[in-house]
Amino acid sequence: MNQTLKNLRLLGFTEAISLLILVFIAMPLKYLAGEPLAVKITGNIHGVLFTVYVIALAMTARQTRWSRRQLLLAFLIASIPFGPFLFDKMLFGDPSLRS
Repeated sequence: MNQTLKNLRLLGFTEAISLLILVFIAMPLKYLAGEPLAVKITGNIHGVLFTVYVIALAMTARQTRWSRRQLLLAFLIASIPFGPFLFDKMLFGDPSLRS
């Protein structure tokens, strides 16, 4: 696996974990413990990670010469909550995406 795909994989996992933290830690802190700052901080971090992940998808697609269909699929999956976990499974199960 080349370094570009390794970086995309790590970034995807990081982005998905940030959503898990937002949903299962920060939001309960906001609504059950009255700590809205937890969502503000975690939400901002997740937003930045998501944006960087989408940019990384585009850069990876260009470098590895994915088709437009493959790139569109990657973007669609990225927009689904926890999509990077699903995309990782697809990416490393489909050799044509790794070219």
